[in-house]
Order: sequence, then structure tokens, then C-alpha cells
Amino acid sequence: MRCPLWRVAVVERSMEPALHPGDWLLVWRGTRPGRAIRVRAGQLVIARHPARPDLLLVKRAARREPGGWWLAADNLPAGAADSRTFGVVADRLIVGRVLLRYRRAGLTGIR
Repeated sequence: MRCPLWRVAVVERSMEPALHPGDWLLVWRGTRPGRAIRVRAGQLVIARHPARPDLLLVKRAARREPGGWWLAADNLPAGAADSRTFGVVADRLIVGRVLLRYRRAGLTGIR
């Protein structure tokens, strides 16, 4: 069994103002590999880029679509890659759900 929690660093500006470069995220990835992560619209998720599976993305799960999730960046002027670029993301590519953000100033919950 693996640890269900995971720590991820934010390195780009695509999710500002909710997340900033230098923020750290505590992410729920579940206890069973291969089992889909439960996600609700509006939650922040960690997903693998559909065309580059080695690249992890943090995006907002905007809405459920046939075949997966429409993932959106909060900061469109940042030129971020999201579902406008690569389309719907399959459930198997959603690898975690963001539980909270922390940085030097302390913890903050994510809703």
C-alpha cells in the first residue's frame, strides 16, 4: 500500500490568484493505484498532460464531460495549457485532488 498523500510544488502562474509559484500542495492520490480519484466540479486536481504523460499539471476540474474532465486554468493570460489546448482529460490521467496549499506564511485550505 502506498501513502495516500503527496506533496507537489507549484512552478507556474496558470492558477493565479489561487496558487502562486513557490506554493506547495498537499494532494490526495488515494490508496489504490489505478483506482479513479473522486473529483467534483470546481476542485483543483493534479493531472498528467495527455500528450506528455511525464508532465504534471495543476488545474481546476471545471466540468464532467463524456470521457473525462474539462480542466481549466484560472489565469488565462498566462498562456497555460488546459483543456482548451488538449481537450477532455481521461479519468485515468487525474492522479490527485488538492487538499490544501502551504507556503512560508502557513496553511490555507482549498475548496
